[in-house]
Amino acid sequence: MVTITVKNIPDELYQRLKSVAESNRRSVNSEVLKCIDDAVYTRRIDPEVIANARRLRELTSRHPVDDEELFRAKAEGRP
Repeated sequence: MVTITVKNIPDELYQRLKSVAESNRRSVNSEVLKCIDDAVYTRRIDPEVIANARRLRELTSRHPVDDEELFRAKAEGRP
């Protein structure tokens, strides 16, 4: 395996990285590797998921919901 060194990490960025690592129960090193992995590898989206999203968009396109209606529905709960 290769080892790299990252220099001049701003204190605030390091603290945020450390906090995220703790919340994910990872070491800072493991969190950095996860961030690099997420940034480098693209995730292939299942074509069926895209097809389902398009079908839902078509079904709901004639029933727009404005913010007021959405907030009201959220406050009342789902039927």
